[in-house]
Amino acid sequence: MSLFAHLIIGNKGSDRSNENLDEKNDSLIKRLKAGDCNAADELVDNYYEQIYLFMRRLGHRRQVAEELVQETFLAAWQHIEQLRRAKAINCWLYRIASNVSSRYWRKNKNNKAVSINGIYSISDQEISYEQPEAREQLNRLANAVRLLPVKLRQAVVLHYMQHLTIAEAAQAAEVRQGTLKSRLNRALKALRKQMTEEFGDI
Repeated sequence: MSLFAHLIIGNKGSDRSNENLDEKNDSLIKRLKAGDCNAADELVDNYYEQIYLFMRRLGHRRQVAEELVQETFLAAWQHIEQLRRAKAINCWLYRIASNVSSRYWRKNKNNKAVSINGIYSISDQEISYEQPEAREQLNRLANAVRLLPVKLRQAVVLHYMQHLTIAEAAQAAEVRQGTLKSRLNRALKALRKQMTEEFGDI
């Protein structure tokens, strides 16, 4: 299987169901709702990196991504009462982050997504060491994703880069699962076409 197929077709969203994690998040949510500032710091510590990577993979510049992450956690703090279940915290944060990102793009329509070369996951790094020229292919793929329309890019990043399941990604994007799948299909067709036209058969 090619690297492209591995990343874009063979990679599945991971199941993060974990009883211990749910218990910790349950306690964290209760403390957040009680106005515990230490709990707010803990929330940031636990989720900052993945939300920052999400923003960067959506094509935001480093400084903008940092500002949008701060805005995301501020919104989470302000709307913590809306969070009902510990298991939902991951999707809930991604939904807030997605909305924050979408608002930014609407307000800054002339801004273009920047290159996301080098923004890999641990699994991507493992692939790069095993296969020749894998790093270059990852960069090419990242740039192809960058050129997708915002909604299609968001779908690809949520499911294939942040490793959310279809159900989780749909919740984060606030669309039905069928809509999310349709966006992924359209994105994959566009990516295959672009990668094939620019770099030949991958």
